[in-house]
Amino acid sequence: MANVSLEINGDTYEVDVEPDTPLLWVIREHLGLTGTKYGCGIGRCGTCTVLVDGKARRSCQMPVKQAQGKKIVTIEGIPEDHPIKRAWVAEQVPQCGYCQPGQIVQAVALLSENPNPSDADIERSMRGVLCRCGTYRRIKRAIRRAAEGDLPLSEGVISSKSVGADSLFIGLLPTPPGGVPVMAKTKDSWIKISPDGIITVVIPKSEMGQGVATSLPMIVADELGAEWEKVRVEFALAGDSYKDPVRGVQITGGSTSVRNLFVPLRKLAAAARTMLVRAAAQSWGVPEGECHAFGGKVIHKPTGRALSFGELASKASNLEVPQDPTLKGEGEFIFIGKGVPRADIPDKVNGRTRFGIDSFHDGMLYASVVRPPAYGAKPASYDPKKAADIPGVRSVVPITSGIAVCADSIEAAWKGRKALEVQWSDGNWPQWNDDHLNDALMKHLESNGVIAKNEGSVDEAISGARKKVEATYILPYLSHVPLEPMNALAYVKEDRCDVWASTQAQSLSHIVAAEASGLKMDQVFIHTTYLGGGFGRRLEADFVREAVEISKLVGKPIKLIWTREEDFKNDFYRPVNATSAVGALDADGKLIAWDHKIVAPSIYARVRPQEMAGEIDPPAVEGLVNMDYQVPNFRVHYVPFEAPVPVGFWRSVGSSHNAFTVECFVDELAHASGKDPLEFRLELLEGNYRVQRLLKAVAEDCGWGKSLPEGVGRGLAYHFCFGTHVAQVAEVSVDKGTGTVKVHRIFCAVDCGKVVHPDIARAQIEGGVLMGLSAALKEAVSFDGGGVATSNFDNYDLLRIHEAPEVNVRFVESDAPMGGLGEPGLPPVAPAVANAIFAASGARVRHLPITPEAVLEALKKK
Repeated sequence: MANVSLEINGDTYEVDVEPDTPLLWVIREHLGLTGTKYGCGIGRCGTCTVLVDGKARRSCQMPVKQAQGKKIVTIEGIPEDHPIKRAWVAEQVPQCGYCQPGQIVQAVALLSENPNPSDADIERSMRGVLCRCGTYRRIKRAIRRAAEGDLPLSEGVISSKSVGADSLFIGLLPTPPGGVPVMAKTKDSWIKISPDGIITVVIPKSEMGQGVATSLPMIVADELGAEWEKVRVEFALAGDSYKDPVRGVQITGGSTSVRNLFVPLRKLAAAARTMLVRAAAQSWGVPEGECHAFGGKVIHKPTGRALSFGELASKASNLEVPQDPTLKGEGEFIFIGKGVPRADIPDKVNGRTRFGIDSFHDGMLYASVVRPPAYGAKPASYDPKKAADIPGVRSVVPITSGIAVCADSIEAAWKGRKALEVQWSDGNWPQWNDDHLNDALMKHLESNGVIAKNEGSVDEAISGARKKVEATYILPYLSHVPLEPMNALAYVKEDRCDVWASTQAQSLSHIVAAEASGLKMDQVFIHTTYLGGGFGRRLEADFVREAVEISKLVGKPIKLIWTREEDFKNDFYRPVNATSAVGALDADGKLIAWDHKIVAPSIYARVRPQEMAGEIDPPAVEGLVNMDYQVPNFRVHYVPFEAPVPVGFWRSVGSSHNAFTVECFVDELAHASGKDPLEFRLELLEGNYRVQRLLKAVAEDCGWGKSLPEGVGRGLAYHFCFGTHVAQVAEVSVDKGTGTVKVHRIFCAVDCGKVVHPDIARAQIEGGVLMGLSAALKEAVSFDGGGVATSNFDNYDLLRIHEAPEVNVRFVESDAPMGGLGEPGLPPVAPAVANAIFAASGARVRHLPITPEAVLEALKKK
């Protein structure tokens, strides 16, 4: 250990650390400046970026000894009124926000060197900082705006205050699935109105960038008649009172947060409004009908008298909760359908947001876990004494998933883990590698599987067809890659267990923590933090179980942080899949039959076996069995694929792969029929006015049918999932010499019914599009030696800012039930790009990702 002196944000700090400790961990874990984030440890993601003597540097790659004598500036040290920060707020850039400190610091460095950067300059400077949420276009706009200097002043954020006994509390009583929610005054409240007029909305969902910390309280504020400036947000503990009243579980997934809570929150807010109005009417001795709530007050219309919500809170808290309050008409909305600035953005821009990895507890130890490198491998031997000899290491304990090393610092825990020198058995699948996987998929395609849907007489129609079209598609396992790696802070005591975690699955985490701690459910408290991305990965609770197990064994608070390598190698991946499709056309080029077979591992077999339809995995066939296209003879086969690789929910789940196979095959069928791809789809959707309107809208936006330069093409795709219809057109150029694909623009037309917050809705579609494009062009998990070979961003890169196209989004609203928005933007991207590549070059790409090598191979076969 050595005493190191650092100048950070103008202050001097003395720390005792090993000289080779990365500056990142000193800043974050020793000094508590948590705005700077850990993302990869190899300098490839940029979340750890700080200024060192005015230059952007990756703090994970700088030993602390090299930082001595230099001026270091973190996100916290950049003034709140800096043009970049003001531009970030003005353009509403952040989604999850985890990468944004790195983005902002990098942008500050860019403008200090180049006050008027071109788009190319911005892309060169910013390409080293990843954003999994896909905020790249907003980042570029913000940098241009900061350079121009036309910026509004940033507004401060008032923190929530404690709510006293004189407040109005209203929430939902625990309700069984399918039951009618009952509103009541309860300590587990969803809405709190305090005497100072502050309205606190307790969010039972996770904020992972989709904007629920703004959209949900905005719904409450509008129905209540509150001032937006007086609204605050808290995240709910895990518990029965906070379960989704539609799903019967406390969870964030399936693009359900706004659509499932829109009506319940409005009813709760309407009930509170009714109680406030009644309290005011009683105070004045006037009829309730003469009073109305507006702007945080109840106003007596005949006299103009007014009482604030805060003044009425105590009296209202003594009234009965109405169970059937009158809801406002759509014409009375002030915020819904228009939006408000996101409540979480100022904190995210200034490095104040607390993610799971930013949690601390007095007396805590850091933990790192060694897990098997191959599926089914067991530890044959390890040397706990060598690990214990590392300064700072306090204990080595075996747990369910591996061997945990606990230490005073994260760097000591990681050094101790390496010192264990674990020897492993070979595992159960030593032959498992990429070649074995592909061979197994193709062999499974020879099997008939089970029938998931069968309409008409498919075999007969195909045998009598004028033309038959056949294609085979293969899509890889995908990793979720939220930029905040898995982590949790747990403290197990004799009669209580607390867990602080970035989780999408409060109910599951609650159950798992109770099991691992050996305590009752009412003794376990799950504290949800902000999430540095989720995408389905945080629907699992493996990291929660590990932290709780370790804390129980060592008797201290434990902060568990996974490395990026651990994150890649221990994921619950998007299922690999292979598809064969056979289509039949008649003499007029009409589609008369479609036989579709998919080979894929089952998600539900592990997580929801009770919802399996026999052997059929519902996610594997979603988007197929409910396909909108009208085909008189249609059959879907599902072939279960047994493999050691754990699979789970990945953004848009089965639609992420089935949209690709369906829309690429529809394009192939259109080409074989001699018809325009848009015309062909419109025929297949005869009578479906809603979808036809959407396709025509996106065609109008992109200029479908207009000529393009040589080597440039447009591709069309459409998909329905999570209650929302999305049509997309990709405009792509192909270099036939190198196989390089450049996606220039993507046009989206979206029908999700009613749009609650237009800008957040747009951001979700933009983010889904870019995540889908990243998967389409770059992503695939690789295997070797019986385990995962993929390890970090050097061999599993994500889409970067210079690769992000312009995304144009148009909402085509309808009176249909509200749909979700977090996932539906993703599925059509890959097929739209693949179809555009065909239009530009004549090459059909049927395997993902669409690498230059894959394009060159497809060009050879055309």
